[in-house]
Amino acid sequence: MAAKTTWTDADPVGFIEAVSPQKRRLDAVVLLELMRRVTGAEPRMFGTAIVGFGEYHYKYASGTEGDAPAAGFSPRKAASVVYLNDGISAHENLLARLGPHTNGVGCLYLKDLDAVDLEILEEIVRRSYATLTSGTYGNRAAEG
Repeated sequence: MAAKTTWTDADPVGFIEAVSPQKRRLDAVVLLELMRRVTGAEPRMFGTAIVGFGEYHYKYASGTEGDAPAAGFSPRKAASVVYLNDGISAHENLLARLGPHTNGVGCLYLKDLDAVDLEILEEIVRRSYATLTSGTYGNRAAEG
């Protein structure tokens, strides 16, 4: 069963300019530049609220496969979400030094980028991107 890729033609910069509250918009500008630098890719919108960089192909044992951003973030009202589709557990040692955050299985929630170590965040994104773009990725974030 193949999942449908949901890249859109929406403008990521225009999307970020419309983000509120202002703090989330300012953090999104920082994340945009950080991910551009780390990935070497230009941003594209994935769905209606994810700014994605690069692409990776996944294929799970269940037969589900598709394409998704290899790095990405979403500026939400409560926090900026950084997607780590290789799984949070792959980055435990760096997360311990990142600063204030919460996380899910494949999501890192940051309420204030000024409070985290951006060099550590950059290394996390770099490692995740390298893992996801090294070939077809076969694990779900929970299996990372």
